[in-house]
Amino acid sequence: MLLGVNIDHVASLRQARYRASGDAGGAHAEPDPVRAAHEAELGGADIVTAHLREDRRHLHDRDLALLAQLVRARLNLEMSMAPAMIELAVRLRAAGGRPEMVTLVPEGRNEVTTEGGLDVAGAAAPCAAAVASLKGAAGGLCVSAFIDPDPAQVEAAHGAGFDAAELHTGQYANAFARCGGDAAAHGAELRRHVARLIEAGHRARALGMRLNLGHGLNYLNLPPLLGPRGVSGVAELHIGHAIVARAVYTGLRAAVADMRALIRAGPGPG
Repeated sequence: MLLGVNIDHVASLRQARYRASGDAGGAHAEPDPVRAAHEAELGGADIVTAHLREDRRHLHDRDLALLAQLVRARLNLEMSMAPAMIELAVRLRAAGGRPEMVTLVPEGRNEVTTEGGLDVAGAAAPCAAAVASLKGAAGGLCVSAFIDPDPAQVEAAHGAGFDAAELHTGQYANAFARCGGDAAAHGAELRRHVARLIEAGHRARALGMRLNLGHGLNYLNLPPLLGPRGVSGVAELHIGHAIVARAVYTGLRAAVADMRALIRAGPGPG
């Protein structure tokens, strides 16, 4: 199971200080998400995820250009499927062979982070066209769909040509927080969300898709999700906010190493 670390939240911290000055993309602005990528790699990250938004409110083009040059782990570009974004990914791939992977997500101008999965079933033709363009880039790109844990969305993602399905775990994470992780006492809602993830995960694997999980995962809710009653066959975990939040106290390298050790330790209690 591979760990992908989303470094956007480091860019969000930078924006909090420098956005008003219009100099958030300057080399002196800190914290620098490019440096954060190095720390994540030193902590054991297998994948560095960079979410470039259309309005550049977190990462900037300067960041992405440097990440493409300097990251040694797999580089995953998370973005909307707007034509300009697809063209940017294809151009980057042609210029330097990076990124190796693109994850398509929905994008709302007012959201702080991505909320909800991409509606592939409701936009099958545009999704298929975007995937075809990305796979047609120099050397080809692995393309993942960030979708809700719904078998219909999994089927649609497979039909559109996506290589991987990253199941949105946000509802599970919220339910876990509401019941304090105590599924035995009052976690019917939690068990329902786990069941949805299991069902969608089984379908993705049956279709030959790579199964990834992401959104809202943290140091408490992850072990039960991967336990004997949880989701099996997960290839990648994509986690950002929890690691960056812990890094405020422990340092990013230690925070990534903590998550890496947790994954290596295997399933926790159901």
